[in-house]
Amino acid sequence: MKNKKLYLIIFLGIIFSIISFLVLNKKDIYIDNYIYQIISGCKCDTLTYIIKFITYLGSAVVVISINLLILIVLKNKKYGLFLALDLICITIFQLILKNIFCRTRPIGIGLIEEDGYSFPSGHTLTSVSFYGLLIYFIYNSNINKRYKKILITLLVSIIFLVGFSRIYLGVHYFTDVIGAISFSIIYITIYINIIKKYI
Repeated sequence: MKNKKLYLIIFLGIIFSIISFLVLNKKDIYIDNYIYQIISGCKCDTLTYIIKFITYLGSAVVVISINLLILIVLKNKKYGLFLALDLICITIFQLILKNIFCRTRPIGIGLIEEDGYSFPSGHTLTSVSFYGLLIYFIYNSNINKRYKKILITLLVSIIFLVGFSRIYLGVHYFTDVIGAISFSIIYITIYINIIKKYI
């Protein structure tokens, strides 16, 4: 693993560790309320409708459907199989982490109904790991450079918008999303480093 990747993992590991410590010790995290207050000031019916659609892009139904489509369409089944394994791994990590931290979701501000614990954000974990792996595949593909840039920009936008949507909809704290992004980037970096010799 190259030094830059190692430094990234260490940096994100520190961020995740700090947030984890605060969550485990049930500390009030000022930035959560501050960020939510800023985002809540932007709320309107039209934007809420759009955000509800965006958050759906990080759901299990959507990513599994995309994975199945890739398995059916692409001749090289390795890509679809590695995406499926990726989804299985990140789902296991999600269940383990949520049951370690047992953080309750924000109370009284949710615009949609969600069950389970809050930290880390499951939609964000899934989005970063799944769409992140797709970005890696596209970046290393023979697709036309112009289309490659468009697809990668679109997928990066989806990742960050899904994270934003979870805070906007009041079902996650800001630190739930940042913690999920940090953990998922560490995970997908290691995962790609493992599978790249088989592709």
